[in-house]
Amino acid sequence: MNHYFKTGILFTMTLALSFGFMHLFVPNYNFERLHIFLFNLASGGTILLYFSEGRDHPSIFTMAFWGLSICYAIFAFTQIYLPAIVIALILFALVERVRIRLFSFFPHQFFDRTIGVSKKFHHASLLCLSMGLIFSILAICNHEYFLLIQSEKFQLDTFFLGFSFPLSLITLSVMFSLMDNTDTPQYKLLSEIDFWAINLGVIIFFIFILIGSWILELFISVILLIAVCSVLFLYIQYGHSHQPKAFLTSGIVFLICTALTGIAYIVNYFSPITVDKTMLLRFHTILSLYGWNLSGLAVICRFKDFPIQLHSKSTIALHWITAGILAPLGYYYPFFSVVAIITYACFLSMMFFSRGVRAHP
Repeated sequence: MNHYFKTGILFTMTLALSFGFMHLFVPNYNFERLHIFLFNLASGGTILLYFSEGRDHPSIFTMAFWGLSICYAIFAFTQIYLPAIVIALILFALVERVRIRLFSFFPHQFFDRTIGVSKKFHHASLLCLSMGLIFSILAICNHEYFLLIQSEKFQLDTFFLGFSFPLSLITLSVMFSLMDNTDTPQYKLLSEIDFWAINLGVIIFFIFILIGSWILELFISVILLIAVCSVLFLYIQYGHSHQPKAFLTSGIVFLICTALTGIAYIVNYFSPITVDKTMLLRFHTILSLYGWNLSGLAVICRFKDFPIQLHSKSTIALHWITAGILAPLGYYYPFFSVVAIITYACFLSMMFFSRGVRAHP
């Protein structure tokens, strides 16, 4: 990945976090869509395509996806929906072009026990991004034009998950790629179970969100937590010991914390002792985006360059302080929002621009 592309991605990611705090300075507008879409779709989706193409430099198609996804985020934020629908269709075509060339139109690899789980997660990641774009179009059409499904849940804001889940899957793909040479029966069985539990679990969980059943959401959330803990066990047990392992292990711990806060958010509806739901949901979202997802994206951007010249423990500590303390406080207090943006940009700079074993122009 060349310096110009890394700089652009760093700027987009930093802008995304900045819009997450913008309500403190411009209270009359809701910047949530810019915040989420700039990170998940514009930054994460672009990195996913770049990684999938396997090139040292981004192709014109990846650059087109990046530019158009930023336009999509702006149109969705300003509620100018017809251009957003057209752009989403183009983005869908760009993702499908990469997915079909790399894998196939029908995901038959999912059912082939001879294919490594990392490839299955990779294919699922691209397929999920394509489906997320299509569902976002359907949500816009339903909510703004046709209203065929009269549900408060079936709208564009609910489909944030459609752009977040592909980033989780590609990170899991990278993690399992560092274990796929393992031949033990335990690994093969658990890795297949984890693949299906995570993918089907999220799909079912999303259906339960649309239905509005908190009990069923809690049930699936617990299953997903068990699957994530299983992935952590496998990675500690079988993952290759090198520099990315520390960052990816940190990321999966972020994911476990995300799962726990998600379960706490659901339980809060049943418990006689309740906490601020907005605060709990905000903490859950920040841990998901800027903890777990960011860990994976940062490693993917430098995957070909490892080992890179930085102090892993101090960099990971900075990440945890930013995502676990400063960013949640920054949502409520302007001072901490500024500090969080600065430390976040520093973390990204260290991850993106620390010298690696390969030189890039």
